[in-house]
Amino acid sequence: MKTFEQIISSNAAAIGKVVDFDPTRDKLLPLDFTSNNKELTDEILDDTDLFSSFINQKIFAHGARYGIGGYDEHRTIYSRSAHFDTEEEPRRLHLGVDIWGPAGTPVYNFHEAKVHSFANNNNFGDYGATIILAYKIDGLTFNVLYGHLSAASLQNLEPGQLISAGSKFAEFGMKEENGFWPPHLHFQVIQNMYGLKGDYQGVCKFSEREKYLANCPDPNVILKSTVS
Repeated sequence: MKTFEQIISSNAAAIGKVVDFDPTRDKLLPLDFTSNNKELTDEILDDTDLFSSFINQKIFAHGARYGIGGYDEHRTIYSRSAHFDTEEEPRRLHLGVDIWGPAGTPVYNFHEAKVHSFANNNNFGDYGATIILAYKIDGLTFNVLYGHLSAASLQNLEPGQLISAGSKFAEFGMKEENGFWPPHLHFQVIQNMYGLKGDYQGVCKFSEREKYLANCPDPNVILKSTVS
């Protein structure tokens, strides 16, 4: 039986873009949000505008179009929100890939899909506006969660609605509608939703790493076709 990575790779020609990106001209900047990044102080993390400026300056200084990264990354940045803290063990392991760019950046559907569910998860530090699309490629069914979107992205959606390949269906949200984060897209593959709708953990406890990574394979196998 083929793995998720094998099926997506063998169908690479059918995978379209997620954001506008010209690999012959545009650059990406990998961003590190682990404890190794000593530049990210508590002062920066505690102020969304300062955090946004920090990211924007890094992207600009490196001549990049977007910042990117984060899959399977044990991050310190979630200490800024009680949303990720639990009594026994805080959630710090990131399960998706983030694409950091300006609010209003268009988000495109890389392959035909149907709307699984959507919600406004508006806790501080949460996803904000969220859309989950259901895909079927070469017999493989899976879902992709698109988080930190604009509130307008949720308008006129219905479960089961067809979203055609290549269509713009969302955009990056401002801090007031994306969970109070610097503008970016959280892109996460989820094989089994376990009955959840409009939401799924994008950050897990490190002790549950293997379980969650097994259900949330590396999205870079999709993104590398269009953002690399």
